[in-house]
Amino acid sequence: MADYANETSGLTTSRPKTRNRKWLWIGIPVAIAVILAAVLGGVLGSRAHKHNNDNASAASSGPSPTGEAAASQAASIKEAVGLYPTGTNSQYLLPLYPSTTNTAAFTTPTFHESSNSALAWPKDPFQPSKPAPTSVRSDRPRIIAPKYKWDALPQLIKNDPYLKFWNDTIFGNATAYFPLDPVVYHMDGSSGILDNAREIKMRIKAFAYAYRMTNDTKWLDRTYQELQNAAGNGTTSFGPDGQDKWNPTHFLDTAEFTAAFAIAYDWLYDAWSAEQRSSILTSMKFYGLEVGLNAFSNSSTGWWANNIEGNWNCVCNSGLTMGALAVLGDDDSGLPEQILGKTIPNALENCIWAVSSDGTWAETANYWYFGTTGLAEMTASLLTAAGDDFGLLTNNPNLNLTGLYHMAVTGPGSLFAYGDHGPNKFSTTANALLFWGDVLQHPEYILFQRDQHDAPEPWSMFWYDPTVSGAFWDGMPLDLFFDNSTDQWGMMRSSWTDEDALYVGIKAGTLQGHQTHNDLDCGDFVLDALGTRWAGELGSGDYLSTGYFSSDDQDSQRWLYYRKRTEGQNTILVDRQNQLVTAHPTVKHDSSNTQQGSSTVLDVPSDSTAFWTADLSSAYGNGTTFKRGIRMLNGRKQVLLQDDINAPGEIMWRMHTNATVTTSGNSATLTIGDKKLQMTVVSPTDGVTLSTGPAVRFDDDPPLPPNQVDQPNPGVTVVMITLPAGQYSLQVLFNPQWDGMSASDFVTPPSVPIDNWSLTSHNSS
Repeated sequence: MADYANETSGLTTSRPKTRNRKWLWIGIPVAIAVILAAVLGGVLGSRAHKHNNDNASAASSGPSPTGEAAASQAASIKEAVGLYPTGTNSQYLLPLYPSTTNTAAFTTPTFHESSNSALAWPKDPFQPSKPAPTSVRSDRPRIIAPKYKWDALPQLIKNDPYLKFWNDTIFGNATAYFPLDPVVYHMDGSSGILDNAREIKMRIKAFAYAYRMTNDTKWLDRTYQELQNAAGNGTTSFGPDGQDKWNPTHFLDTAEFTAAFAIAYDWLYDAWSAEQRSSILTSMKFYGLEVGLNAFSNSSTGWWANNIEGNWNCVCNSGLTMGALAVLGDDDSGLPEQILGKTIPNALENCIWAVSSDGTWAETANYWYFGTTGLAEMTASLLTAAGDDFGLLTNNPNLNLTGLYHMAVTGPGSLFAYGDHGPNKFSTTANALLFWGDVLQHPEYILFQRDQHDAPEPWSMFWYDPTVSGAFWDGMPLDLFFDNSTDQWGMMRSSWTDEDALYVGIKAGTLQGHQTHNDLDCGDFVLDALGTRWAGELGSGDYLSTGYFSSDDQDSQRWLYYRKRTEGQNTILVDRQNQLVTAHPTVKHDSSNTQQGSSTVLDVPSDSTAFWTADLSSAYGNGTTFKRGIRMLNGRKQVLLQDDINAPGEIMWRMHTNATVTTSGNSATLTIGDKKLQMTVVSPTDGVTLSTGPAVRFDDDPPLPPNQVDQPNPGVTVVMITLPAGQYSLQVLFNPQWDGMSASDFVTPPSVPIDNWSLTSHNSS
C-alpha cells in the first residue's frame, strides 16, 4: 500500500487573522484545549487553504451533465476549489467561509453516483442474503473500515481534497502522540477513568490508521505499548489488580476500553503475532466482555441497560458490540455471541430513542456527541461486519432528523450549549453526521460536518461519501423549530455562513427526563452577533459535587448549584425561587420561511422575520402567569425579547455575558473587543431597575451541602432587570452595532401582547 505519511509535508501553519472573541462556555477551557490537542494535533492552522473561486465557474455553463459526466464534473470542481472554508476562527473553532460565490461549487446538496474507483467507494463485496449478527465477513478488518475500503482509500485520497486534508491531519496527530508516554491511570472520583479510556481509544485509532497506511512497524509497536499499558502489563501500574481494572462500576470506562482494544485487534489482526493477538483478546475478554455480560443482570454496573435512553446506553452497548464482533470466531466460549444477543436488542429498546420525535437529543446539545458517536460506531460495525444494521437505523423513524438538530443548535458563537456539556471529548466527535448523511442519504449533513474542526480523524476517512457535492446552506431555512415536549426549542439566524450573523437560540421544554443533565431553564436563550456571543451559557458544574446527579426532583441537591439553578440561566426569576420541575410549557412560532441560497453572502429581505413564544406559567406557580416571546426585527438586524408576566413577587430578568457592561437609565452598552451591542428596556419606562452583578448565588439561597463550594464563573457579568410584583409587558430590544448602520436605521417595535404576535404584527406603519 502506498506510503501516505509523507503527505504531512504539505501542511501549512498560516491562518487568516481573526479578531479576538471573548465568550467561552464558562468552565470548559480545559475541554476546548483537549479538543484542540487531541482532535487537531497542533495542525489547526492548516485549515488556511487555497481558494480559487473562479477557476471552476466555467463548469456551470451549458446544459447540466448527468450520470458519470456529472460525477466527473463534481469531482473536478471539488479538486479545483479545495476546502470550502478559508480557515477556522480562533475562539469557537468554527469554519470561515469565503465572501465570494462559486456558482459551480455552491449548489444543491447531492450525491453523484460513480463507478470510477478514483471518485467513489466500490460496492462492498460482502452482501449476505440472510444477515445475522454472529455471521460475519471472513476477511479483516471487519469493523468500521473493512479491507475493501482500505484498498480503495489511497486512490480516493489523491482525488478528494477533504480526504487528503484529513489524512494529513491524522498523521500529524499520530506523530504528536507517538513520543508521549502511555496514558497514565487516573481515577477521577465518580467520573472514573473515562478520560483515560477515551484518550487511549483516540491514540489507538491514529496509530492503527498510520500502520495500515504505511506498514511501518513503529506504529504497530506503539499501539501494542499502549494496549499493554492499559491491560496492566506495561512498565507502570494501571489501576487495581483483578477484573475491576477498567472500572466497571462506571461502565462507560469499560465500554470505551473495550472499543479501543477491538479496533486494535481487528484493524491490525494480520500484523499481530499469535502471542500478541492472544494477549489482546484475553485482556479484552477479562476486563471488558465478561464484566459486560454480567452487567446485563447486575443493577450496580448495568443500570444503564434498564430504560436509559441516552449516551450511557449507546456508548456501553456500542463498546461491547465492537468487542464481540472483533473476536467472534476466535473465541469459542460463546461469550461474543451472548454479548451480541444482549446489546443489539437493548440498544433498540433504549439508545435509539434518545433521539426525540423532532430529532433533538433528549439529554443536551453536548451529550448528543457522546450518544450519537456510540450509536454510529455500533451501527457501522454491524453493517461492515455482519452486513445489516438490525433495526438501529430504522426502528426510530426520527433518527434521520438528528443531523438537522445538531446543525441548528450550532450557532456562529458555538453551540446553544444548554445543560451539562460532559467530560473531555477526546475521540468523540460530530462525525456521526458523516455516517448518517451517507447511510440515511442526507448530503447536507456530510457537507456541514466535513468543514468542522473535529472532522479530521480516522472515522471520517471511511464514513465520508466522496460522491457528495454542493453546499449545505443552499436551500437551508434560516429558522428551525423543534416542538417535542421534552425539549421545545427554536433557532433563528440571519445566515448559515457569515461568522458575524445574528443568531438566537431559545428553549422551554420539561425540566425532567434529560438523564439529570439539564438545568432549571425554561425560557433560557443565547444571542450571537458581530462574531461573538453576547448572551451565553455557563455549562456544567463540578460533576463531583455532592448530590450533583442525585435526582431531578424539586428537592434535589443538584438545584443548589448556581449553574443549575434558575438564577444561573438567561430567564426570569420570581421571588428568587427556582422554577418548578413539573413545568409543562407550550410553544408557538412562525417564520417567513427565508432560505439561504447558494451564495455565502445572503442579502436578507427587509420583511424576513421569525418569532417563537412560550407559555411558561407552569414553571412558576403561586399564581404567576408568564409568557416569553422572541423575534427578529428589521430584516434580522435586531432582536426583541418580550415577557408578558403577572407575578405576586419580585420579578428579576437575568442574562449572563462576557461583555463589559455600562448601564445608563434603562439602557446598557455591552462591549467585547471593538464590538458593541446596545440593550434597551423599551417598556415599561417607569419602575425599572437595570443593574449588573457577579454570577454567584444569592446570599439567601439554601445552603450548599457541608464542605461543598460552588463552581466559580470568572469573567461573567449578569445583567439584571428588576421589577416589583405586578403585571408587565417587559420589552428588551437588542441592537448589535453593525458597521454602516446609524441610530436612525434601527426601529423601535410597537407594544403587541404576545398572544397577538404574528409575522406582520411588528411591521412599521
